[in-house]
Amino acid sequence: MQKNLTAHEHPLRKIFSSDFEFQIPEYQRAYRWGTDQALQLLDDLEETLDRDDAEPYFLGSLVLVEQEEGAFHVIDGQQRLTTLAILFSVLRDLVSGEEFSRNLAERVMDPGNELDGVPAKPRLTLREQDAWFFRKYVQEPRSTTTLISLSDAVATTEPQRAIRDNAAALAKRFADWDDAKRRSLATLASTRTYLVVVSTPNLDSAYRIFSVMNARGLDLTPADIFKSQVIGKVPEGSDYSKRWENAEEALGSDDFTEVFRDVRTVVSGERARRELLYEFPKQVLNAYIDHGKAASFVDELLRPYAKAFERTIAYDFGPGDEWGPVNEWLKRLDMIDNRDWRPSALWAMVERPNDADFLAAFLKKLERLAASFLLRQTYTTPRIGRYLDLLKELKGGAGLASPSFALTDEEKGLSLSALRGEIYRMQARRARYVLLRLDELLAMDPGATYNHKIISIEHVLPQNPKEDSQWLSDFTEEDRERLTHRLGNLLLLNRRKNSQANNLDFVTKKQKYFTTSSGSAAFALTTQVIGHALWTPEVIEARQETLTTLLAKEWELT
Repeated sequence: MQKNLTAHEHPLRKIFSSDFEFQIPEYQRAYRWGTDQALQLLDDLEETLDRDDAEPYFLGSLVLVEQEEGAFHVIDGQQRLTTLAILFSVLRDLVSGEEFSRNLAERVMDPGNELDGVPAKPRLTLREQDAWFFRKYVQEPRSTTTLISLSDAVATTEPQRAIRDNAAALAKRFADWDDAKRRSLATLASTRTYLVVVSTPNLDSAYRIFSVMNARGLDLTPADIFKSQVIGKVPEGSDYSKRWENAEEALGSDDFTEVFRDVRTVVSGERARRELLYEFPKQVLNAYIDHGKAASFVDELLRPYAKAFERTIAYDFGPGDEWGPVNEWLKRLDMIDNRDWRPSALWAMVERPNDADFLAAFLKKLERLAASFLLRQTYTTPRIGRYLDLLKELKGGAGLASPSFALTDEEKGLSLSALRGEIYRMQARRARYVLLRLDELLAMDPGATYNHKIISIEHVLPQNPKEDSQWLSDFTEEDRERLTHRLGNLLLLNRRKNSQANNLDFVTKKQKYFTTSSGSAAFALTTQVIGHALWTPEVIEARQETLTTLLAKEWELT
């Protein structure tokens, strides 16, 4: 095993030689270059060929981790390596001349030595699920003519279809070339095309390198690095790699990475101070790896938390009626303008997965706390600190009686003051949350789902009424200054704001702008406004009191 990082530029004839044996590790994502990328690579090579100036062509970089002498895991660069192997294989099967074709064949397959008992082997081995396909239809001589005609019934995965489609695209382009040009391009690719090879002693070093170097898209995520550390420590032949991939596929790459952030918070009970790649092993993963419990990490921590995370975004905790309130509270929390509440919710969902009553009560308290933070516009540091205190109390057994759930008299007063104040001047997402919660309460529809593509906040009394409008007759300047941005004057629309509506008087505005084509309103808040014949200061003040009281009762602020 090498001990130091090295970086050298090599022509492809050395890259695809016995000096290197490449393997795509299981934690890497699959081959996914499309025909656009494959043909762009060929265009670049052809342009270099047409210049005929003997200048080398630099194709980019490879980042590798050496496993043993000459054998490397590919950390960055598999898309280029795989496409180059396809290109050499297509040329191998098209060019005339047995020796030239054999030389190209040796770019993709080490021929071995029958006399010495050394078997032939591929220069590049893809992930297990696609390695056989690549060997049979790309790396074996005269195989690409079969490859390009395979149906989806044979090329059953997306990577296999990408391999087939790219081979077909390259073969179609080469079909228009004469044999001399094909040979010239093969020679150019072998001798004048270079890659910078960065070889590192371990994954951490490799990740740091391509975080700096990467210019063509980074395939790895922190979760991929963690997977390499875990799957390498579970028994061979187990299905833990598949279990891991199933959890990731259910969430997608970005959300799956968020699971690790939340698990780090739950386990450590600390605020993140450094990047996840550094903190997660130290605070969570190493304790499992060092004690030979890699499988337990997957079964006892990763999968339960990934499933709980999925429920926070799908609002699907179970088919029974008892789970309805739990799902409704998850919907509400998902509308909050931050996700700092989520580690506490995940902890409860993992620790009490079968207790619907507890979870409903727990999430209700959590939403109340989150709503108070929102109303008081509490910034990140004290907000996270409170949630961390809550986690500590929960892990200590406090349950629903956790002191951090309770709002102080000052916190209640500030929250209530915000409701009575100019809600519209909050950040838009926060103001929208308050109005959506109000709309739900007015509609008597717990956990209502809002599927409108656009939800905007509208002032009934316009912010800037025209000088000759009825609004200036009905409202003094003092009235408008006091009431315009308060709850009593706001409603929701499932369309973008229309500045032209400000020119309309109340009766015309509510008929033409506050109703849908069917004559109804999309929101209970809006229906409530339509029910008024006039819009006056007294109407706004009465409505303000009703709406404030409704939310104050819901969030127990008085």
